[in-house]
Amino acid sequence: MTAMPALPHPSRVLTVVPCLNEAAHIAALLTCLLSDPANTRIVVADGGSTDGTRRIVRAMAQENARVVLLDNPDRIQSAGINRAVARFGEQATWLARVDAHCLYPQDYVSRLVAIAETQGVDSVVVRMETRAARGFARGVAAAQNSRLGTGGAAHRTGAAAGLVEHGHHALMRIGAFRAAGGYCEAMACNEDAELDLRMLARGARIWLAPEVPVTYFPRGTARGLLRQYLRYGEGRATTVRRHRRRLRLRQALPLAIAPACGLALAAPLQPAFALPAVGWALLCQGWGLGLAIRERRADVALSGSAAMIMHLGWSAGYWKQAIVARVSGGRSIPAPVLPFAAS
Repeated sequence: MTAMPALPHPSRVLTVVPCLNEAAHIAALLTCLLSDPANTRIVVADGGSTDGTRRIVRAMAQENARVVLLDNPDRIQSAGINRAVARFGEQATWLARVDAHCLYPQDYVSRLVAIAETQGVDSVVVRMETRAARGFARGVAAAQNSRLGTGGAAHRTGAAAGLVEHGHHALMRIGAFRAAGGYCEAMACNEDAELDLRMLARGARIWLAPEVPVTYFPRGTARGLLRQYLRYGEGRATTVRRHRRRLRLRQALPLAIAPACGLALAAPLQPAFALPAVGWALLCQGWGLGLAIRERRADVALSGSAAMIMHLGWSAGYWKQAIVARVSGGRSIPAPVLPFAAS
């Protein structure tokens, strides 16, 4: 890759967009980011897109020196962000993480910086709202926006602004990011929560800004949703074991789902074995029906099925990783791969 021209002034905010095959969204996203003067360097860390994403970014980079296309051969988001910080971070005070498959409010990064500086914090996390137009994806959105799907996570339920332990990553002070070691590149999922633990251990302060929400577009198929939550469960199990942390109640409750479903397979021997799984299914479907009645939309009733997939995937992924780690004596837990020397 040819060297990028230097900007007229040192970058204050390094905005990184990790992406893969986002041709349908990347132009609109970059246009939105370029309208915000806070984004003094916008790096698209591309994991090898084949759908035209790279061509679009190159064309926009030729028109505006603030846009940079950076190869991310490791493909995962954590590695792409680390690579961008390693190359361009010395010129910036703040790191803004912008995921490609989302919508952002006007002047998003400017508002984040203002909040961070006003509150005197090292990181600002935001509320995530899931949105979909119709069908199964609409059900997934309803589930992910409800306590049934999220267990009441602060960055999902519209909690009040304040200090938190975790949320959807939006803005971090680059000095704090580097001091904690950066994202662990051995983790394809839950790398954000794992980094937050390391930052908190070093005294960093994380502020939830619910007034600057991000709109997320969910998986549109049951298979894609199941695979996503299997990875989420595996990532959380790795974080818990690595940092010797206990799960919160809202995280621990879904752990019962995979064992309950396994027990239900023995129902032909004893019908009572199916009761836990049946009770869970009735709860989810009833909740989904209630949401559909409240919103007066039939497809929202699919939120019950979506929640079941999310619970089962998360539980199965967690138990899979936990059991393998126990059997292997912990050797299956990937060692931390931190690009920056933690101080």
